[in-house]
Amino acid sequence: VQLQASGGGLVQAGGSLRLSCAASGRTFSVRGWGWFRQAPGKEREYVASISRSGDSTFYASSVKGRFTISRDNAKNTVDLQMDSLKPEDTATYYCVADPPTWDYWGQGTQVTVSS
Repeated sequence: VQLQASGGGLVQAGGSLRLSCAASGRTFSVRGWGWFRQAPGKEREYVASISRSGDSTFYASSVKGRFTISRDNAKNTVDLQMDSLKPEDTATYYCVADPPTWDYWGQGTQVTVSS
């Protein structure tokens, strides 16, 4: 499975960004999709995930109510809508696949939120 993330950029606090992840390869074998992030000097952390069917979504407490993960099975994409962004959301965001071990990772896209 190959994952290609896009949509990062620079935004002011309170603004919005939408990340998109295009998946290819043996996607039929994947049990779910998600996003992780890593800020400079910090450990990589879980952000959100969605089940294979798209019926179930899960969020880290730090982003719940502000971020929305969605899945388009026909297009093989997974999006992360990020609203009410905060400076502490600044990080490199990674699209991931196949919980619980998250065996597949994309290359990362940078999100910078200015105060």
